[in-house]
Amino acid sequence: MIKLLKDDEKRTVLFLAISFISVIISFFHVGNLPIDVAWLAILLCGIPIVKGAVIGLVTEFDVKADVLVSIALIASVIIGEIFAAGEVAFIMAIGAYLEQRTVAKARAGIEKLVHLTPTTARVVRSGEEIIVPAELVKVDDILRVLTGETIAVDGVIISGQTSVNQAVMTGESLPADKGVGDEVSSGTVNQFGTFDMKATKVGESSSLQRMIRLVQSADAGKAKIVGLADRWATWIVVIALASAAATWLVTGEIIRAVTILVVFCPCALVLATPTAIMAGIGNATKFGILIREGDALERLASVKCIAFDKTGTLTYGKPDVTAVESFDSNISDEELLSLAASVEQRSEHPLGKAIVANYRAASNAPLPEPNDFQMLAGRGVSAVVDGHTILAGNAELLRDYSILLPQAIIDKADTYRNDGCTIIFVSVNGHISGFIALSDTVRPDAVAMVKRIEKIGVKSVLLTGDNGHAASHMAKIAGIHGIHNDCLPENKMAIIEQYQCGGDFVCMVGDGVNDAPALKKAHVGIAMGGIGSDIAVDAADIALVGDDIKNIPHLLALSKRTMHTIKLNMALSMVLNLVAILLAMAGLLGPVVGALVHNAGSVAVIINSSLLLTWKEHER
Repeated sequence: MIKLLKDDEKRTVLFLAISFISVIISFFHVGNLPIDVAWLAILLCGIPIVKGAVIGLVTEFDVKADVLVSIALIASVIIGEIFAAGEVAFIMAIGAYLEQRTVAKARAGIEKLVHLTPTTARVVRSGEEIIVPAELVKVDDILRVLTGETIAVDGVIISGQTSVNQAVMTGESLPADKGVGDEVSSGTVNQFGTFDMKATKVGESSSLQRMIRLVQSADAGKAKIVGLADRWATWIVVIALASAAATWLVTGEIIRAVTILVVFCPCALVLATPTAIMAGIGNATKFGILIREGDALERLASVKCIAFDKTGTLTYGKPDVTAVESFDSNISDEELLSLAASVEQRSEHPLGKAIVANYRAASNAPLPEPNDFQMLAGRGVSAVVDGHTILAGNAELLRDYSILLPQAIIDKADTYRNDGCTIIFVSVNGHISGFIALSDTVRPDAVAMVKRIEKIGVKSVLLTGDNGHAASHMAKIAGIHGIHNDCLPENKMAIIEQYQCGGDFVCMVGDGVNDAPALKKAHVGIAMGGIGSDIAVDAADIALVGDDIKNIPHLLALSKRTMHTIKLNMALSMVLNLVAILLAMAGLLGPVVGALVHNAGSVAVIINSSLLLTWKEHER
């Protein structure tokens, strides 16, 4: 029992259960008890409300809905209407509990970002490698980074070639080839090859630390939505007190004044928002949508623009073979793919794995084993297959082996590059034979999803770390008109801020660590919960559990429907309250009946909200 009382949520549920039973017993006079058991509801639910109202008034002069409730509770107790006081306390406590349930707990996204920061670095001094704490690295220090290590600081490569996984910064799933003179960023991972680098930005100036600060600042700058009842609380309190005082002065009957205070209590108004939002959250769950922030649906209803990351969001984030082009009359396209797949069998590079997977999906024929296999960091691979020396890689690999690329092949490759493809050239026995074009695969639902979003009245834009050609090609396929390419995390955040400063609230949809600042900055952030990084999910308000983007239009429509329900709830509660107040003024309604009528408004609000559980958008 002691452990139960120490858990805030369990204690609240226990107190609500006891209060509910006590109110029922009080109303039906069960057991003819010597004391009205509705006192339990007043003590367990009412005292915390009165205490909170007093603290808010005294310390901050903060007038909330609790102030009127406290006045009504105290007045009801003074005139002996214990049931009315207990009933009001119970309903208000339920509203407060539902509101708390719709607010997400503190998240650990920033902590996870901090954990990405390397703790040590391999510094080269006087020809010797020394492992030192990362925070002790200074500008112009020489660092050596081995295969698989995370780069500790920003810098420039001074020797060696490699491929670096930059997904943490750019969101792109394919490693970027790096050589002498190329810049590398902290937090990115060296995948193939060892290199030496000169530190240029260290400590708080590094790229990863800068992104952590971006996430923190975006979170701090996001305004929290205030409950509707609290937003109008000052006016509610003033009007209620004025009405009660005027009625008492005119009629001389204090019971009428107390009844007005009881029916004026904004219980239904307090329930209007959280019940609708909880029902909306329940609806979204059926579609594989996890709403992590309670007010996310409320915010989403005001969104005018939805920004998409490309890789992993509109696409699967995995390369696939788009085309095979042979320029050797003795080698067919199928044979060229077979040769490339054979030499790539032992490669760990995502492009090599994609070529092998494509061949095996298209053919049952076994691949010959490569001999003398070499992984050439930042270039490609080489091996001997069936007595033929095969090279598969980029144009730099061919230049290293003095293999000339004819202009016709260059021009043809450029047409694929303009469509966002990556090119792997294939050489057989020292002569260029052709190339394989690979690109990310667009999700099949992307086009229809964008069209449905626009029908709802929300415009879409693309924010990507890709180059202009790849971004334009993807946007054209998906039907997106606004394009922002070559975006780093701070660029995405700045673009969202521009839109929002112009009056267009933005919903950001992303999946990578690099999207975390933008997800935080946006009015609403939606993360891909399946393939997306934990950090992106933690930074977002909403997660698509199954990465099913086709449900985003339903989510947008659901948010608008939820707001419509909230407004209808408010209208119902206000009309009922107005009628009850007029009846109380006329002396036709006492505190007990007033409490029941007022309770009927709360029930009506809950029933209306529950209709959201089964609501479904009708595609237009």
